[in-house]
Amino acid sequence: MKIATFNVNGINGRLPILLRWLAQSRPDVVCLQELKAPDEKFPAAAIDSAGYGAVWHGQKSWNGVAILARNDMPVETRRGLDGDPDDPHSRYIETAVNGILIGCLYLPNGNPAPGPKFEYKLRWFERLSRHAAYLLETGAPVVLAGDYNVMPTDLDVYKPERWVGDALFRPEVRQAFHQLMTQGWTDALRHLHPDERIYTFWDYFRDAYGRDAGLRIDHLLLSSSLAPRLCQAQVDRHVRGWEKASDHAPVWIELSDR
Repeated sequence: MKIATFNVNGINGRLPILLRWLAQSRPDVVCLQELKAPDEKFPAAAIDSAGYGAVWHGQKSWNGVAILARNDMPVETRRGLDGDPDDPHSRYIETAVNGILIGCLYLPNGNPAPGPKFEYKLRWFERLSRHAAYLLETGAPVVLAGDYNVMPTDLDVYKPERWVGDALFRPEVRQAFHQLMTQGWTDALRHLHPDERIYTFWDYFRDAYGRDAGLRIDHLLLSSSLAPRLCQAQVDRHVRGWEKASDHAPVWIELSDR
Protein backbone atom coordinates (compact mmCIF):
# COMPACT_ATOMS: atom_id res chain seq x y z
CA MET A 1 0.00 0.00 0.00
CA LYS A 2 1.50 3.33 -1.09
CA ILE A 3 0.56 6.40 0.95
CA ALA A 4 1.71 9.90 0.05
CA THR A 5 1.50 13.46 1.28
CA PHE A 6 1.74 16.48 -1.00
CA ASN A 7 1.33 20.17 -0.23
CA VAL A 8 0.02 21.28 -3.62
CA ASN A 9 0.09 25.04 -2.87
CA GLY A 10 -3.23 25.69 -4.63
CA ILE A 11 -5.04 22.68 -6.04
CA ASN A 12 -6.69 24.40 -8.99
CA GLY A 13 -3.61 26.29 -10.10
CA ARG A 14 -1.45 23.13 -9.76
CA LEU A 15 -4.05 20.63 -10.97
CA PRO A 16 -2.02 19.60 -14.07
CA ILE A 17 0.97 18.93 -11.80
CA LEU A 18 -1.12 16.85 -9.41
CA LEU A 19 -2.76 14.81 -12.18
CA ARG A 20 0.58 14.19 -13.92
CA TRP A 21 2.13 12.98 -10.68
CA LEU A 22 -0.87 10.76 -9.82
CA ALA A 23 -0.61 9.10 -13.23
CA GLN A 24 3.13 8.50 -12.81
CA SER A 25 3.31 7.49 -9.16
CA ARG A 26 -0.10 5.81 -8.69
CA PRO A 27 -0.26 6.11 -4.90
CA ASP A 28 -3.10 4.28 -3.19
CA VAL A 29 -3.79 7.13 -0.76
CA VAL A 30 -2.81 10.79 -1.00
CA CYS A 31 -3.02 13.51 1.64
CA LEU A 32 -3.14 17.01 0.16
CA GLN A 33 -2.56 20.33 1.91
CA GLU A 34 -2.98 24.01 1.01
CA LEU A 35 -5.91 23.48 -1.32
CA LYS A 36 -6.55 27.25 -1.20
CA ALA A 37 -10.08 26.65 -2.45
CA PRO A 38 -13.54 26.55 -0.85
CA ASP A 39 -15.37 23.23 -0.84
CA GLU A 40 -17.42 24.05 -3.94
CA LYS A 41 -14.25 24.81 -5.95
CA PHE A 42 -12.54 21.50 -5.27
CA PRO A 43 -11.89 19.80 -8.67
CA ALA A 44 -13.81 16.64 -7.77
CA ALA A 45 -14.62 15.70 -11.38
CA ALA A 46 -10.99 15.83 -12.49
CA ILE A 47 -9.87 13.83 -9.47
CA ASP A 48 -12.59 11.27 -10.13
CA SER A 49 -11.55 10.99 -13.78
CA ALA A 50 -8.02 10.24 -12.59
CA GLY A 51 -9.40 7.26 -10.68
CA TYR A 52 -9.53 8.67 -7.17
CA GLY A 53 -12.32 9.10 -4.66
CA ALA A 54 -11.89 12.11 -2.41
CA VAL A 55 -12.99 13.83 0.75
CA TRP A 56 -11.93 17.41 1.41
CA HIS A 57 -12.16 20.28 3.85
CA GLY A 58 -11.63 23.49 1.91
CA GLN A 59 -11.24 27.15 2.72
CA LYS A 60 -11.26 30.17 0.44
CA SER A 61 -7.77 31.47 -0.40
CA TRP A 62 -5.99 29.64 2.42
CA ASN A 63 -5.37 26.27 4.07
CA GLY A 64 -7.54 23.30 3.04
CA VAL A 65 -6.84 19.56 3.25
CA ALA A 66 -8.02 16.51 1.31
CA ILE A 67 -7.55 12.74 1.19
CA LEU A 68 -7.69 10.79 -2.06
CA ALA A 69 -7.96 7.00 -2.49
CA ARG A 70 -7.28 5.19 -5.76
CA ASN A 71 -10.28 3.18 -6.99
CA ASP A 72 -11.92 3.69 -3.62
CA MET A 73 -13.81 6.26 -1.55
CA PRO A 74 -12.27 7.30 1.76
CA VAL A 75 -14.65 7.07 4.71
CA GLU A 76 -14.50 10.30 6.66
CA THR A 77 -14.08 9.83 10.41
CA ARG A 78 -13.16 13.33 11.58
CA ARG A 79 -13.06 16.93 10.33
CA GLY A 80 -11.04 19.35 12.45
CA LEU A 81 -9.52 18.93 15.91
CA ASP A 82 -11.14 19.35 19.31
CA GLY A 83 -10.06 22.06 21.69
CA ASP A 84 -10.97 25.31 19.92
CA PRO A 85 -14.54 25.53 18.58
CA ASP A 86 -13.86 29.05 17.27
CA ASP A 87 -10.92 28.04 15.06
CA PRO A 88 -12.03 28.69 11.44
CA HIS A 89 -9.00 27.13 9.74
CA SER A 90 -9.36 24.00 7.58
CA ARG A 91 -6.29 22.09 8.71
CA TYR A 92 -7.26 18.51 9.60
CA ILE A 93 -9.28 15.73 8.05
CA GLU A 94 -9.28 12.02 8.85
CA THR A 95 -10.53 8.98 6.95
CA ALA A 96 -10.45 5.20 6.96
CA VAL A 97 -9.00 3.51 3.86
CA ASN A 98 -8.42 -0.24 3.62
CA GLY A 99 -8.39 -0.70 7.38
CA ILE A 100 -5.97 2.18 8.08
CA LEU A 101 -6.86 5.51 9.68
CA ILE A 102 -5.32 8.35 7.70
CA GLY A 103 -5.01 11.77 9.32
CA CYS A 104 -4.14 14.59 6.93
CA LEU A 105 -2.88 17.78 8.55
CA TYR A 106 -1.56 21.22 7.71
CA LEU A 107 0.08 22.61 10.83
CA PRO A 108 0.24 26.42 11.07
CA ASN A 109 3.38 28.19 9.85
CA GLY A 110 3.59 30.39 12.93
CA ASN A 111 5.64 33.30 11.60
CA PRO A 112 6.42 35.92 12.70
CA ALA A 113 7.66 34.49 15.96
CA PRO A 114 7.16 35.36 18.71
CA GLY A 115 3.66 36.67 18.27
CA PRO A 116 -0.02 35.66 17.99
CA LYS A 117 0.54 33.41 14.97
CA PHE A 118 3.28 31.54 16.80
CA GLU A 119 1.10 31.11 19.88
CA TYR A 120 -1.68 29.74 17.65
CA LYS A 121 0.79 27.28 16.15
CA LEU A 122 1.77 25.96 19.59
CA ARG A 123 -1.86 25.67 20.69
CA TRP A 124 -2.72 23.80 17.48
CA PHE A 125 0.22 21.48 18.07
CA GLU A 126 -1.13 20.73 21.55
CA ARG A 127 -4.53 19.87 20.10
CA LEU A 128 -2.91 17.57 17.54
CA SER A 129 -0.86 15.86 20.25
CA ARG A 130 -3.95 15.17 22.36
CA HIS A 131 -5.76 13.64 19.40
CA ALA A 132 -2.66 11.65 18.40
CA ALA A 133 -2.45 10.17 21.89
CA TYR A 134 -6.09 9.14 21.65
CA LEU A 135 -5.48 7.47 18.29
CA LEU A 136 -2.60 5.45 19.73
CA GLU A 137 -4.75 4.36 22.64
CA THR A 138 -7.22 2.78 20.22
CA GLY A 139 -4.52 0.43 18.92
CA ALA A 140 -5.64 1.10 15.35
CA PRO A 141 -3.12 1.32 12.49
CA VAL A 142 -2.73 5.07 11.90
CA VAL A 143 -0.80 7.40 9.59
CA LEU A 144 -0.56 11.11 10.44
CA ALA A 145 0.63 12.70 7.22
CA GLY A 146 1.05 16.24 6.08
CA ASP A 147 2.90 19.53 6.21
CA TYR A 148 3.98 19.90 9.83
CA ASN A 149 5.91 23.14 9.24
CA VAL A 150 8.62 21.76 11.53
CA MET A 151 12.23 20.79 10.87
CA PRO A 152 12.79 18.36 13.75
CA THR A 153 16.63 18.34 13.68
CA ASP A 154 19.61 20.15 12.17
CA LEU A 155 19.73 17.42 9.54
CA ASP A 156 16.37 18.61 8.20
CA VAL A 157 17.46 22.11 7.16
CA TYR A 158 20.18 23.21 4.77
CA LYS A 159 21.72 25.88 7.04
CA PRO A 160 20.43 25.51 10.60
CA GLU A 161 22.16 28.65 11.84
CA ARG A 162 20.00 30.79 9.53
CA TRP A 163 16.74 29.39 10.90
CA VAL A 164 17.25 29.64 14.65
CA GLY A 165 14.56 32.30 15.16
CA ASP A 166 12.10 31.01 12.58
CA ALA A 167 8.78 29.54 13.71
CA LEU A 168 9.56 26.31 11.82
CA PHE A 169 12.75 25.75 13.79
CA ARG A 170 12.36 27.42 17.16
CA PRO A 171 13.10 25.21 20.17
CA GLU A 172 9.46 25.27 21.33
CA VAL A 173 8.28 23.79 18.04
CA ARG A 174 10.97 21.14 17.82
CA GLN A 175 10.22 20.20 21.41
CA ALA A 176 6.53 19.86 20.59
CA PHE A 177 7.39 17.54 17.71
CA HIS A 178 9.73 15.53 19.93
CA GLN A 179 7.03 15.15 22.59
CA LEU A 180 4.60 13.96 19.93
CA MET A 181 7.10 11.34 18.79
CA THR A 182 7.64 10.07 22.34
CA GLN A 183 4.01 8.94 22.39
CA GLY A 184 5.14 6.06 20.19
CA TRP A 185 5.08 7.37 16.61
CA THR A 186 7.64 6.50 13.92
CA ASP A 187 8.90 9.19 11.53
CA ALA A 188 8.85 7.01 8.40
CA LEU A 189 11.33 8.90 6.24
CA ARG A 190 13.86 9.45 9.00
CA HIS A 191 13.47 5.85 10.24
CA LEU A 192 14.65 4.45 6.89
CA HIS A 193 17.12 7.25 6.15
CA PRO A 194 18.57 8.10 9.56
CA ASP A 195 21.66 10.00 8.42
CA GLU A 196 20.68 11.50 5.06
CA ARG A 197 19.89 15.09 4.22
CA ILE A 198 16.52 14.70 2.54
CA TYR A 199 14.35 17.72 1.86
CA THR A 200 10.68 18.07 0.94
CA PHE A 201 10.43 21.84 0.41
CA TRP A 202 12.45 24.35 -1.60
CA ASP A 203 11.56 28.05 -1.63
CA TYR A 204 10.86 29.79 -4.93
CA PHE A 205 13.49 32.45 -4.16
CA ARG A 206 17.25 32.48 -4.73
CA ASP A 207 17.22 29.28 -6.81
CA ALA A 208 16.70 27.21 -3.66
CA TYR A 209 15.79 24.09 -5.63
CA GLY A 210 18.79 24.39 -7.94
CA ARG A 211 21.10 24.84 -4.95
CA ASP A 212 19.31 22.11 -2.98
CA ALA A 213 18.77 24.63 -0.19
CA GLY A 214 15.78 22.79 1.20
CA LEU A 215 13.82 21.90 4.31
CA ARG A 216 12.21 18.66 5.50
CA ILE A 217 8.82 19.76 6.82
CA ASP A 218 6.46 17.15 5.31
CA HIS A 219 6.24 14.04 7.46
CA LEU A 220 4.42 10.73 7.67
CA LEU A 221 4.16 9.41 11.23
CA LEU A 222 3.18 5.78 11.79
CA SER A 223 1.51 4.31 14.85
CA SER A 224 3.32 1.53 16.69
CA SER A 225 0.88 -1.03 15.30
CA LEU A 226 1.65 0.04 11.72
CA ALA A 227 5.38 0.80 11.80
CA PRO A 228 6.49 -2.85 11.38
CA ARG A 229 4.87 -2.82 7.92
CA LEU A 230 7.04 0.04 6.64
CA CYS A 231 9.03 -1.01 3.55
CA GLN A 232 10.00 2.19 1.74
CA ALA A 233 9.96 5.94 2.26
CA GLN A 234 11.01 8.41 -0.42
CA VAL A 235 10.59 11.94 -1.77
CA ASP A 236 9.63 12.49 -5.40
CA ARG A 237 12.11 15.35 -5.59
CA HIS A 238 11.92 15.64 -9.37
CA VAL A 239 8.32 16.87 -9.19
CA ARG A 240 9.57 20.11 -7.60
CA GLY A 241 11.51 20.73 -10.80
CA TRP A 242 8.47 20.63 -13.08
CA GLU A 243 7.27 23.89 -14.59
CA LYS A 244 4.84 25.76 -12.33
CA ALA A 245 5.30 23.17 -9.59
CA SER A 246 4.47 23.53 -5.91
CA ASP A 247 7.33 24.52 -3.63
CA HIS A 248 6.84 21.13 -1.94
CA ALA A 249 7.58 17.70 -3.39
CA PRO A 250 5.43 14.61 -2.74
CA VAL A 251 6.61 12.29 0.02
CA TRP A 252 5.50 8.66 0.07
CA ILE A 253 5.80 5.40 1.93
CA GLU A 254 5.06 1.80 1.06
CA LEU A 255 3.55 -0.62 3.56
CA SER A 256 3.62 -4.38 3.31
CA ASP A 257 0.48 -6.46 3.48
CA ARG A 258 -0.71 -7.49 6.91
